[in-house]
Amino acid sequence: MTHPEHAVRLYEPEALDDPAAFLEKLRGEHGPVVPVLLDGDLPAWIVLGYRELHYVASQPRLFGRDPRRWNQADQVPPDWPARPHVTFLPSVVFTEGEERSRRAGAIGDALDEVDRVELAQLCEKVADSAIDLFSGGGEADLISQYAQLMPSQVIARLFGLPEPDVTTLLHAIFRAMTDPPNRAQAEHEIAEMMGGLVAGKRARPGRDLASHLVTHDARLDDPEVIYDMLSLLVASQDNCAGWIGNTLRLMLIDDHFQMDLQGGRTSVTEALNHVLWKDPPTQNLPSRFATQDCELGGHRIRKGDLIIISLIAANADPQVRQGVSVANRAHLAFGHGEYGCPFPAPELAEIITKTAVEVLLDRLPDVHLTVPPEELRWRRNIWNRMLEALPVAFTPAMSR
Repeated sequence: MTHPEHAVRLYEPEALDDPAAFLEKLRGEHGPVVPVLLDGDLPAWIVLGYRELHYVASQPRLFGRDPRRWNQADQVPPDWPARPHVTFLPSVVFTEGEERSRRAGAIGDALDEVDRVELAQLCEKVADSAIDLFSGGGEADLISQYAQLMPSQVIARLFGLPEPDVTTLLHAIFRAMTDPPNRAQAEHEIAEMMGGLVAGKRARPGRDLASHLVTHDARLDDPEVIYDMLSLLVASQDNCAGWIGNTLRLMLIDDHFQMDLQGGRTSVTEALNHVLWKDPPTQNLPSRFATQDCELGGHRIRKGDLIIISLIAANADPQVRQGVSVANRAHLAFGHGEYGCPFPAPELAEIITKTAVEVLLDRLPDVHLTVPPEELRWRRNIWNRMLEALPVAFTPAMSR
């Protein structure tokens, strides 16, 4: 695969400093589909247009999910920044066709068994426990001490993992993702713990997610259940943590939401949706591969080409956003089509995120930033929209 001379590098400082503005500039200069170069000058296409992205997401036979199709796969170095997105694993994330339907269907059915009231109560318990650890000090970083702790703890408990094992599993996953020299050992620990969980649920099923998966009519084998649960855990952690942090930031810096902050919590739902339009946790995904030669946005796409779907650019497409309120839920933050988040994952993610935001605002009613809003820093990353830190202060409170 080769690109014309005007292919744009997505790893330049301008792209990393303000991805939304950079992509909007690309749209104005090149249109809804743009040839780009990733780290190492690996060629790809980025889809910026709402209609074009909708088309790609609606055509799984033309734009598949299996990264083994990528015609540049043999050029990817071991330390390539986006390698996890393009490295095949036998999880539901990379399945296609009937296999995708079988496994995603099992996940959707298992998630639908989750009692929404019980989930909200669990979220409140986890949120209260997290806040108890810092509420007496009068200050905190709401990213590392709160937003990043909530989702995975909730999901691990929904899996039916014994309480003492939750922290152990989360620490192992963190080491696997951030400590390359010890990754193999951490992955071994994760496999053993998840394998033990699945074996236990096969022997004595309960009302948890793991039990629903091992007893589902799809007849998932142990590796399938393990890989799919880990994929669910990682996806929920990244997206819910970013959604919580970005929503708290909005409610602390935006005049409209600050006014509502003082008078009640009626604006939380509005803030959650506003974030999904403007600052979705997942901005761009290198996640589609052309299954055959085709045309997209006036460009000739070759078989095996990598297609990056830009959720943040599609949400901002002026052709569809004119006159559309952020209260509208037609955003693409959860993806679309066969490879979008399986029902009812978005609903459960909203319960987790909304509860986390509401509990914190209720527990710490005078919470406020300790730095000017312009000093908050986003992670320099084209793929995700997440804050490095959200430092706040509040009146010290007694633990519950």
